[in-house]
Amino acid sequence: MTNPNVVVSDAINMAMNSSLFPPGSSPSSGRCVALPQKKIIRKLDTANKIHAWVDSMRASSPTRLRSPSLPQSEEQKSWMVHHPSALDMFEEIMNESKGKQIVMFLDYDGTLSPIVEDPDQAFMSEEMRAAVREVAKHFPTAIVSGRCRDKVYNFVRLAELYYAGSHGMDIKGPAKGHKYNKVYKVLSEKIKSTEGAKVENNKFCLSVHFRCVEEKKWGELAEQVKEVLKDYPTLRLTQGRKVLEIRPTIKWDKGKALEFLLESLGFANSNDVLPIYIGDDKTDEDAFKVLRERNQGFGILVSKFPKETNASYTLQEPYEVKLFLQCLVEWNRSSQKGCCARLCM
Repeated sequence: MTNPNVVVSDAINMAMNSSLFPPGSSPSSGRCVALPQKKIIRKLDTANKIHAWVDSMRASSPTRLRSPSLPQSEEQKSWMVHHPSALDMFEEIMNESKGKQIVMFLDYDGTLSPIVEDPDQAFMSEEMRAAVREVAKHFPTAIVSGRCRDKVYNFVRLAELYYAGSHGMDIKGPAKGHKYNKVYKVLSEKIKSTEGAKVENNKFCLSVHFRCVEEKKWGELAEQVKEVLKDYPTLRLTQGRKVLEIRPTIKWDKGKALEFLLESLGFANSNDVLPIYIGDDKTDEDAFKVLRERNQGFGILVSKFPKETNASYTLQEPYEVKLFLQCLVEWNRSSQKGCCARLCM
């Protein structure tokens, strides 16, 4: 019969994590420690998972900066062939925008601001803020961040932008109108025959209040609301205390946030839009993937190092992001392709 406990010798103990040893013992004590076999397997499995996480974190967050004087590796050269610089390819990108509305999506950390040790000190430069402000004057612009919306707004401090915090789960638009105004108008018209019903526009959420509606009319009201929502598949209906809430369908990430914002701007099924998403993080890959699947727009990865990515182009650091944004503004002002070549080189 197999013993459920195994004896761990000094040699094996030396190779194992010290967390396997009970208080008062050590790998070098010369003692043999009896541990349940399942416990050892669980400990090793946990350790392996942690190591895998650490490896993944290292790959996503390289700490060594490559010296510009060193020649590019073959891997780097091959990667750049498939993901060329968005500055070098600026004219090609702009050629794709002919007759289309450009919509800009920007990550914050590592894209508009440098990655710093203290996340609370990740301030963007005044030059970057000015570049983003100018872009927003010409194109609808959204910040899509893993940070909470209020925190990223406090960093950026530009009221004219859309902000999508918590990887897009918390979204707020600028003061001017957006697609929810259209849903609000359609819904208000639809339910006006139901006495006592009221629609409240909460920017990126609508509330249909029925506190003053006779109970026998509740079913009719719900059917009216559902009929309107048939034309908006990315919205869902939930029920609160005498209120129906219309909000985005949740399986949420930055890709879903991008789609939701495009729909909010009236570009859900439009061929006349060119979304450009710039980000440096693994979570931005969801947005890059959406753009590839839509075969519409471009993802731009901010990275000095080769990475697996769904982005089409690259920029090496926030400084190049600023140059790209400035070039975009100059191109839009002059509408002459290649006029901002000086900025883009």
